[in-house]
Amino acid sequence: MEGCRTLTGGLVVECDQPYLIVRLPTECRTLGWSLSRPGFVNTSIVAWLEVRNADLTPDVDPLKLLEGRMARRGMSDAVAFMTSRDIRRHHIAHRNVERCTASCIATVGLANGETIGARRKVEAFPGTINTLVHVTRPLSDAANLEAISIVAQARTAALFDTAHLRAGKRITGTGTDCIIIAAPIGPDAECCAGLHTAVGEAIGGAVYDAVREGAEVWSMETKTDSP
Repeated sequence: MEGCRTLTGGLVVECDQPYLIVRLPTECRTLGWSLSRPGFVNTSIVAWLEVRNADLTPDVDPLKLLEGRMARRGMSDAVAFMTSRDIRRHHIAHRNVERCTASCIATVGLANGETIGARRKVEAFPGTINTLVHVTRPLSDAANLEAISIVAQARTAALFDTAHLRAGKRITGTGTDCIIIAAPIGPDAECCAGLHTAVGEAIGGAVYDAVREGAEVWSMETKTDSP
């Protein structure tokens, strides 16, 4: 889907291939691992860049490619993902629990699927799960770290629940998954974000719904494309 939409919670999503741009409602503190600006960062923009195999020849530095394309678009300060998935195939879900709303935007490609503790001894294929979660509550450092674990659990639960749609060994993620949590900067931060908390429930529900939808779409497309 192309165009610009305003989501629940004030996020603005702009799909302009090869870019998917998410403008956060306020400057947020983000945590996660992305190719550009990993760790704790303050930003108001998270973006995806869609690439092809031809863009990533052995002599190309992926980070330099990403930073160059982001700078060209005027988004040098963005926390950015890179994906081979058609970014028009992005999936959005929300979950509101008590005083917290979580919004998840995910792109899902599973060709690079792996099973925990048993990596493949072959060259990786294009395909990854890139997950952005925005919550409406400030998070402490500890809650940010706990929230990352909830995102990973929800992603894997969604993959398990769609395993019947794909041939081959059941996977727990891909070799190049990236996760980013974004939360507003402010007082009265949540000290915890576990499964027993409202923020943890909201995060888990939004991520599960978005990744499950993405895994179903990818699996159906792959099955349709098979000879």
